[in-house]
Amino acid sequence: MRFITVFFCVFLFTSCDYLLVQEKEEHTSEIVAIVNTDKLFKKDLKDILPRNIAKEDSLILVKSFIQDWAVKKLLLKAAANNNTAESLENINKLVQDYRESLLINNYKEELIKQQLDTLISDDEIEQYYVANNENFKLNEVLVKSKYLYFNHTINDEKEIIKLFKSDAIGDAEELERQQLSFKIYQLNDSVWIELDKILLKLPFSKENLLKKSKFIQKQDSLGLYLVAIKDVLNRNEIAPLSYIKPTIKEMILHKRKIELIREIEKIIVKDATKNNNFKIY
Repeated sequence: MRFITVFFCVFLFTSCDYLLVQEKEEHTSEIVAIVNTDKLFKKDLKDILPRNIAKEDSLILVKSFIQDWAVKKLLLKAAANNNTAESLENINKLVQDYRESLLINNYKEELIKQQLDTLISDDEIEQYYVANNENFKLNEVLVKSKYLYFNHTINDEKEIIKLFKSDAIGDAEELERQQLSFKIYQLNDSVWIELDKILLKLPFSKENLLKKSKFIQKQDSLGLYLVAIKDVLNRNEIAPLSYIKPTIKEMILHKRKIELIREIEKIIVKDATKNNNFKIY
């Protein structure tokens, strides 16, 4: 392979500030590097430098960019010279197939945006859930629980424990009002949460949290943990609707997309056949 010269213009590195400002029209054509017949212009470097970058850092960044650009051009040249005609033909076919796929997918996405009905009623979600609930078996343990952690420095520790143990609505509301005093808390025990996520926050064993319990406490050197387990769902049990609802919405939307695309394809083929633009011999 013949020797290839890569030319870097010295004036590029004389001023970082010069690269950061809007250059005048007469400077936009200034060449900073040449590889064979490919040229890199100063205007191509304007967008690579962050604002307020130090001069030393800008020089390193620009040198690195030019080096990467040159290597890419040299590799492309070497690859073009060493690939066989058959290889180039295969590459061109792959590029053509990829381009066509991009165009088609972009067209479909635009049609989906315009025509897809994204409104999903609760009744539809429930019907889908009932019809397919065997497909919604849990891969993780779920619990309904409430918990909190506070420092020993808090003044009314006994009162907080009393409020936490209580089932009264007023006591729950009072606990909510004091939540800023807690380091960690989850006070809504009506939602299903993955047990593994709770274990990351609380120093309890999985066995402790796998059984229903109105009250568990544990203290460390800094504070006190309080936990109540209202309900538990184990692996392979059917996921509750409230937990799986977002997933069902996505599944219904995906099904609608597939059906819409099929309908669009049918219409396109029908119209093309009607207008004699599509024939099978």
